[in-house]
Amino acid sequence: MPVSVQMIGNLKISRGNTVLTAEKLGGPKPRQVLEILLLNVGSPMSKDRLVDMLWGGRAPGEALATLESYVSILRRNLQPGCAKSGPLRTANGGYMIDRELVDVDLYRFQRLLRAAEFATPAHAYPLLTDALSLASGPLLGDELTPEWAEEARAEHAGMVLHAQLLAAEAALALRRSDEAVLWAQRCVAAAPLNEAAWAALIVGLEQCNRHADGLQAYDRCRRLFNDELGCSPGPALQEVYGRLLSATAESGLSEVLAALLVLNERLAPAATRTQPAPRLASVPIESHYVAAGDIVKTFLTKALMAG
Repeated sequence: MPVSVQMIGNLKISRGNTVLTAEKLGGPKPRQVLEILLLNVGSPMSKDRLVDMLWGGRAPGEALATLESYVSILRRNLQPGCAKSGPLRTANGGYMIDRELVDVDLYRFQRLLRAAEFATPAHAYPLLTDALSLASGPLLGDELTPEWAEEARAEHAGMVLHAQLLAAEAALALRRSDEAVLWAQRCVAAAPLNEAAWAALIVGLEQCNRHADGLQAYDRCRRLFNDELGCSPGPALQEVYGRLLSATAESGLSEVLAALLVLNERLAPAATRTQPAPRLASVPIESHYVAAGDIVKTFLTKALMAG
Protein backbone atom coordinates (compact mmCIF):
# COMPACT_ATOMS: atom_id res chain seq x y z
CA MET A 1 0.00 0.00 0.00
CA PRO A 2 1.47 3.42 -0.94
CA VAL A 3 2.65 5.50 1.98
CA SER A 4 1.96 9.24 2.21
CA VAL A 5 4.59 11.25 4.05
CA GLN A 6 4.40 14.78 5.44
CA MET A 7 7.86 16.21 6.06
CA ILE A 8 6.98 19.91 5.92
CA GLY A 9 5.91 20.78 9.43
CA ASN A 10 5.87 17.88 11.86
CA LEU A 11 6.52 14.41 10.48
CA LYS A 12 3.39 12.36 9.75
CA ILE A 13 3.11 9.03 7.93
CA SER A 14 -0.22 7.86 6.50
CA ARG A 15 -0.81 4.30 5.32
CA GLY A 16 -4.47 3.72 4.48
CA ASN A 17 -6.41 4.54 7.63
CA THR A 18 -3.31 4.30 9.81
CA VAL A 19 -1.55 7.53 10.77
CA LEU A 20 1.88 7.48 12.38
CA THR A 21 3.19 10.62 14.03
CA ALA A 22 6.80 11.12 15.08
CA GLU A 23 6.04 9.69 18.52
CA LYS A 24 4.74 6.41 17.05
CA LEU A 25 7.84 5.47 15.06
CA GLY A 26 9.78 3.90 17.91
CA GLY A 27 11.59 6.89 19.40
CA PRO A 28 13.83 9.77 18.26
CA LYS A 29 16.62 7.72 16.67
CA PRO A 30 14.42 5.42 14.53
CA ARG A 31 12.51 8.50 13.44
CA GLN A 32 15.76 10.17 12.44
CA VAL A 33 16.80 7.13 10.41
CA LEU A 34 13.56 7.42 8.46
CA GLU A 35 13.95 11.17 8.00
CA ILE A 36 17.50 10.83 6.69
CA LEU A 37 16.39 8.17 4.21
CA LEU A 38 13.43 10.32 3.13
CA LEU A 39 15.73 13.28 2.51
CA ASN A 40 17.69 10.98 0.17
CA VAL A 41 14.71 9.10 -1.25
CA GLY A 42 15.66 6.69 -4.03
CA SER A 43 19.36 6.73 -3.07
CA PRO A 44 20.97 4.01 -0.90
CA MET A 45 22.56 5.23 2.33
CA SER A 46 25.40 3.14 3.75
CA LYS A 47 25.18 1.97 7.34
CA ASP A 48 28.41 3.79 8.17
CA ARG A 49 27.02 7.04 6.81
CA LEU A 50 23.80 6.63 8.77
CA VAL A 51 25.73 5.89 11.95
CA ASP A 52 27.87 8.98 11.46
CA MET A 53 24.81 11.20 10.92
CA LEU A 54 22.84 9.72 13.82
CA TRP A 55 25.57 10.10 16.41
CA GLY A 56 27.46 13.06 14.97
CA GLY A 57 30.81 11.27 14.79
CA ARG A 58 30.54 10.01 18.39
CA ALA A 59 28.94 6.60 17.77
CA PRO A 60 28.94 3.94 20.52
CA GLY A 61 30.72 0.64 19.91
CA GLU A 62 27.47 -1.22 19.22
CA ALA A 63 26.21 1.45 16.80
CA LEU A 64 25.78 -0.86 13.76
CA ALA A 65 23.71 -3.39 15.71
CA THR A 66 21.67 -0.56 17.22
CA LEU A 67 21.04 0.90 13.74
CA GLU A 68 19.81 -2.46 12.48
CA SER A 69 17.42 -2.69 15.44
CA TYR A 70 16.10 0.79 14.61
CA VAL A 71 15.43 -0.28 11.02
CA SER A 72 13.56 -3.37 12.27
CA ILE A 73 11.38 -1.13 14.47
CA LEU A 74 10.67 1.14 11.53
CA ARG A 75 9.69 -1.74 9.28
CA ARG A 76 7.26 -3.11 11.86
CA ASN A 77 5.57 0.29 12.11
CA LEU A 78 5.91 1.45 8.51
CA GLN A 79 5.21 -1.72 6.54
CA PRO A 80 3.81 -4.44 8.81
CA GLY A 81 3.60 -7.82 7.15
CA CYS A 82 5.73 -6.83 4.15
CA ALA A 83 9.19 -6.20 5.54
CA LYS A 84 11.00 -6.88 2.25
CA SER A 85 8.48 -5.42 -0.17
CA GLY A 86 7.61 -2.15 1.56
CA PRO A 87 9.19 1.26 0.88
CA LEU A 88 12.06 0.78 3.36
CA ARG A 89 14.49 -1.51 1.51
CA THR A 90 17.94 -2.99 2.08
CA ALA A 91 20.26 -1.87 -0.72
CA ASN A 92 24.03 -2.11 -1.30
CA GLY A 93 24.79 -2.95 2.30
CA GLY A 94 22.69 -0.05 3.52
CA TYR A 95 19.11 1.18 3.32
CA MET A 96 16.94 3.26 1.05
CA ILE A 97 13.35 4.43 0.56
CA ASP A 98 11.77 3.26 -2.70
CA ARG A 99 10.68 6.42 -4.50
CA GLU A 100 7.81 4.58 -6.23
CA LEU A 101 6.18 3.54 -2.96
CA VAL A 102 6.02 6.86 -1.13
CA ASP A 103 4.29 10.16 -1.80
CA VAL A 104 6.27 12.87 -0.01
CA ASP A 105 5.01 16.47 0.29
CA LEU A 106 8.57 17.82 0.04
CA TYR A 107 9.05 16.29 -3.41
CA ARG A 108 5.59 17.35 -4.58
CA PHE A 109 6.59 20.90 -3.64
CA GLN A 110 9.84 20.58 -5.58
CA ARG A 111 8.13 19.12 -8.67
CA LEU A 112 5.60 21.97 -8.75
CA LEU A 113 8.39 24.52 -8.37
CA ARG A 114 10.44 23.00 -11.20
CA ALA A 115 7.40 22.95 -13.49
CA ALA A 116 6.65 26.60 -12.70
CA GLU A 117 10.20 27.67 -13.54
CA PHE A 118 9.65 26.71 -17.19
CA ALA A 119 6.03 27.85 -17.54
CA THR A 120 4.43 31.10 -18.67
CA PRO A 121 3.14 33.36 -15.86
CA ALA A 122 -0.45 32.25 -16.47
CA HIS A 123 0.50 28.59 -16.08
CA ALA A 124 3.20 29.13 -13.47
CA TYR A 125 1.13 31.09 -10.97
CA PRO A 126 -1.34 28.30 -10.00
CA LEU A 127 1.58 25.84 -9.81
CA LEU A 128 3.39 28.17 -7.45
CA THR A 129 0.37 28.80 -5.24
CA ASP A 130 -0.18 25.03 -5.00
CA ALA A 131 3.49 24.53 -4.10
CA LEU A 132 3.44 27.26 -1.49
CA SER A 133 0.26 25.88 0.06
CA LEU A 134 2.33 22.78 0.88
CA ALA A 135 5.11 24.87 2.44
CA SER A 136 3.08 26.00 5.43
CA GLY A 137 5.78 25.26 8.00
CA PRO A 138 9.48 24.55 8.39
CA LEU A 139 10.86 21.28 7.07
CA LEU A 140 11.14 18.57 9.75
CA GLY A 141 9.62 20.62 12.53
CA ASP A 142 10.25 17.78 15.01
CA GLU A 143 14.02 17.91 14.49
CA LEU A 144 15.44 21.10 15.92
CA THR A 145 19.08 20.26 16.64
CA PRO A 146 20.76 17.75 14.27
CA GLU A 147 23.11 19.42 11.82
CA TRP A 148 21.76 17.41 8.87
CA ALA A 149 18.23 18.60 9.68
CA GLU A 150 19.33 22.23 9.91
CA GLU A 151 21.04 21.98 6.52
CA ALA A 152 17.98 20.41 4.92
CA ARG A 153 15.73 23.02 6.51
CA ALA A 154 17.90 25.88 5.24
CA GLU A 155 17.93 24.44 1.71
CA HIS A 156 14.15 24.06 1.74
CA ALA A 157 13.69 27.60 3.09
CA GLY A 158 15.73 28.86 0.13
CA MET A 159 13.42 27.02 -2.27
CA VAL A 160 10.36 28.48 -0.56
CA LEU A 161 11.82 31.97 -0.90
CA HIS A 162 12.49 31.29 -4.60
CA ALA A 163 8.90 30.09 -5.08
CA GLN A 164 7.51 33.18 -3.33
CA LEU A 165 9.57 35.47 -5.52
CA LEU A 166 8.45 33.65 -8.66
CA ALA A 167 4.85 33.92 -7.44
CA ALA A 168 5.25 37.67 -6.91
CA GLU A 169 6.74 38.15 -10.38
CA ALA A 170 4.07 35.99 -12.04
CA ALA A 171 1.34 37.92 -10.22
CA LEU A 172 2.86 41.18 -11.46
CA ALA A 173 2.84 39.88 -15.03
CA LEU A 174 -0.82 38.93 -14.61
CA ARG A 175 -1.66 42.34 -13.03
CA ARG A 176 -2.71 40.64 -9.81
CA SER A 177 -1.05 43.47 -7.98
CA ASP A 178 -2.38 42.98 -4.44
CA GLU A 179 -1.29 39.34 -4.49
CA ALA A 180 2.11 40.31 -5.86
CA VAL A 181 2.59 42.72 -2.96
CA LEU A 182 1.71 40.02 -0.41
CA TRP A 183 4.16 37.50 -1.89
CA ALA A 184 6.88 40.13 -2.19
CA GLN A 185 6.37 41.24 1.43
CA ARG A 186 6.99 37.67 2.55
CA CYS A 187 10.17 37.56 0.48
CA VAL A 188 11.45 40.82 1.92
CA ALA A 189 10.67 39.66 5.47
CA ALA A 190 12.62 36.42 4.90
CA ALA A 191 15.50 37.95 2.91
CA PRO A 192 15.81 41.71 3.53
CA LEU A 193 18.87 42.03 1.28
CA ASN A 194 17.26 40.36 -1.75
CA GLU A 195 17.05 43.13 -4.33
CA ALA A 196 14.68 41.18 -6.60
CA ALA A 197 12.23 40.87 -3.70
CA TRP A 198 12.32 44.63 -3.10
CA ALA A 199 11.82 45.23 -6.82
CA ALA A 200 8.74 42.99 -6.87
CA LEU A 201 7.34 44.75 -3.80
CA ILE A 202 7.88 48.27 -5.11
CA VAL A 203 6.59 47.49 -8.62
CA GLY A 204 3.56 45.84 -7.01
CA LEU A 205 2.87 48.97 -4.97
CA GLU A 206 3.26 51.02 -8.14
CA GLN A 207 0.72 48.80 -9.94
CA CYS A 208 -1.68 49.29 -7.01
CA ASN A 209 -1.26 53.08 -7.38
CA ARG A 210 0.16 53.15 -3.85
CA HIS A 211 2.89 55.54 -4.90
CA ALA A 212 3.64 56.97 -1.47
CA ASP A 213 3.96 53.44 -0.03
CA GLY A 214 6.26 52.57 -2.92
CA LEU A 215 8.51 55.54 -2.15
CA GLN A 216 8.65 54.58 1.51
CA ALA A 217 9.55 50.99 0.60
CA TYR A 218 12.31 52.25 -1.70
CA ASP A 219 13.66 54.46 1.08
CA ARG A 220 13.77 51.48 3.49
CA CYS A 221 15.54 49.43 0.82
CA ARG A 222 18.05 52.22 0.08
CA ARG A 223 18.90 52.72 3.76
CA LEU A 224 19.23 48.99 4.39
CA PHE A 225 21.50 48.44 1.39
CA ASN A 226 23.63 51.40 2.36
CA ASP A 227 23.98 50.24 5.99
CA GLU A 228 24.48 46.53 5.32
CA LEU A 229 26.14 46.41 1.89
CA GLY A 230 27.58 49.87 1.43
CA CYS A 231 25.83 50.33 -1.91
CA SER A 232 22.66 51.69 -3.48
CA PRO A 233 19.84 49.76 -5.18
CA GLY A 234 20.56 48.84 -8.79
CA PRO A 235 19.38 50.55 -12.00
CA ALA A 236 16.09 48.62 -12.24
CA LEU A 237 14.97 49.76 -8.80
CA GLN A 238 16.16 53.30 -9.43
CA GLU A 239 14.05 53.37 -12.59
CA VAL A 240 10.95 52.37 -10.62
CA TYR A 241 11.85 55.01 -8.03
CA GLY A 242 11.94 57.65 -10.76
CA ARG A 243 8.48 56.63 -11.99
CA LEU A 244 7.10 56.78 -8.46
CA LEU A 245 8.59 60.23 -7.91
CA SER A 246 7.02 61.46 -11.12
CA ALA A 247 3.61 59.98 -10.32
CA THR A 248 3.67 61.29 -6.76
CA ALA A 249 4.73 64.76 -7.88
CA GLU A 250 2.00 64.91 -10.51
CA SER A 251 -0.64 63.74 -8.05
CA GLY A 252 0.51 66.10 -5.32
CA LEU A 253 0.80 69.06 -7.68
CA SER A 254 -2.71 68.52 -9.02
CA GLU A 255 -4.03 68.56 -5.45
CA VAL A 256 -2.16 71.78 -4.73
CA LEU A 257 -3.48 73.44 -7.87
CA ALA A 258 -7.03 72.33 -7.12
CA ALA A 259 -6.82 73.78 -3.62
CA LEU A 260 -5.43 77.07 -4.88
CA LEU A 261 -8.15 77.32 -7.54
CA VAL A 262 -10.82 76.83 -4.90
CA LEU A 263 -9.28 79.56 -2.76
CA ASN A 264 -9.02 81.88 -5.74
CA GLU A 265 -12.67 81.27 -6.55
CA ARG A 266 -13.73 82.03 -2.98
CA LEU A 267 -11.54 85.13 -2.64
CA ALA A 268 -12.35 86.69 -6.00
CA PRO A 269 -15.02 89.46 -6.10
CA ALA A 270 -18.46 88.12 -6.92
CA ALA A 271 -18.56 89.95 -10.25
CA THR A 272 -15.39 88.25 -11.52
CA ARG A 273 -16.15 84.67 -10.48
CA THR A 274 -16.30 82.29 -13.42
CA GLN A 275 -19.03 80.18 -11.79
CA PRO A 276 -20.89 80.07 -8.49
CA ALA A 277 -19.69 77.72 -5.76
CA PRO A 278 -22.82 77.01 -3.74
CA ARG A 279 -21.34 73.86 -2.21
CA LEU A 280 -18.67 75.95 -0.46
CA ALA A 281 -20.82 78.91 0.46
CA SER A 282 -21.57 77.74 3.97
CA VAL A 283 -17.95 77.02 4.80
CA PRO A 284 -15.95 79.86 6.40
CA ILE A 285 -13.19 81.22 4.19
CA GLU A 286 -10.62 80.37 6.90
CA SER A 287 -11.39 76.68 6.40
CA HIS A 288 -10.32 76.91 2.77
CA TYR A 289 -7.03 78.49 3.81
CA VAL A 290 -6.45 75.63 6.25
CA ALA A 291 -7.37 72.96 3.69
CA ALA A 292 -5.13 74.48 1.02
CA GLY A 293 -2.31 74.88 3.52
CA ASP A 294 -2.59 71.23 4.58
CA ILE A 295 -2.44 70.06 0.97
CA VAL A 296 0.60 72.21 0.24
CA LYS A 297 2.34 70.95 3.40
CA THR A 298 1.63 67.34 2.46
CA PHE A 299 3.02 67.89 -1.03
CA LEU A 300 6.17 69.54 0.25
CA THR A 301 6.68 66.82 2.87
CA LYS A 302 6.42 64.10 0.20
CA ALA A 303 8.84 65.95 -2.04
CA LEU A 304 11.40 66.42 0.74
CA MET A 305 11.07 62.81 1.86
CA ALA A 306 11.52 61.55 -1.67
CA GLY A 307 14.64 63.65 -2.09
